[in-house]
Amino acid sequence: MVHPNAVFRFPADREALAFVADVGFAHLFAMTPDGPRVAHVPLLVVPSGVLRFHLSNGNALARHLDGAVAVASVGGPGSYISPNWYADPANNLPTWNYRTVEIEGRVTALGWDALRDLLDLSAATFEPRVGQDWTMAKMDPGRRDAMMRAITAYELVPTALRSTDKASQNRSEADARAVMAALATIGDDDGAAAVKRRRGW
Repeated sequence: MVHPNAVFRFPADREALAFVADVGFAHLFAMTPDGPRVAHVPLLVVPSGVLRFHLSNGNALARHLDGAVAVASVGGPGSYISPNWYADPANNLPTWNYRTVEIEGRVTALGWDALRDLLDLSAATFEPRVGQDWTMAKMDPGRRDAMMRAITAYELVPTALRSTDKASQNRSEADARAVMAALATIGDDDGAAAVKRRRGW
C-alpha cells in the first residue's frame, strides 16, 4: 500500500504515469481460485493512458486475468534514512524515502495482432535504452510465431491510481539538507537527488 500521508503523493497523475513508463516493469497482483498471485511483467503506458503487458501462458495468473481486476505496482530504488541525520535523533525513528505507483483496473486479454503490436512497441521502447536496435523483423518467422503462441498480451484500464514520492518533504529544511548531504556522502546520489528534486533546490 502507498504511504497514507498525502504530502508524499506525486504532484499529478501524469507525473506518476511518466514514472511508470520510465521504470517499465511491475508486480501485477490479482486474485485467483487458488488465492492471491503476483506476476512480474514488463509494462508499457500507451498514449491513451492504459497499460499493456504480456505474460507467459504458463504463468499462474494468465488463465484468470481476462476480465479480472488487478493492481500493477511499480517501484523504484529507495533510501534508508537514519535518525542520526536529523537535528534531534532521540525523538525520531528510521524511515525510508521511496517512489511507488499502484494502478488498479480491469484487465482484458488481447488478440494476436495486438500482441505483435505490443512486442514491436516493447522493442522500440526498451532497445534504445541499452543502445541496441533489435526488432521483431530480425526473428525467423516460424520461431517468432511459436514464441508468440506461448504468451498473451493484456490491457489494464486504470480505475484508480495511488502514488508515493517520499523524499523527506515532511522534514524541516535543515533536516532535509542534512539527509541530502548524508545520502551523497554514502554514495546514494539518486536518493540525494530525490530530496533536491522534491524541494526544488
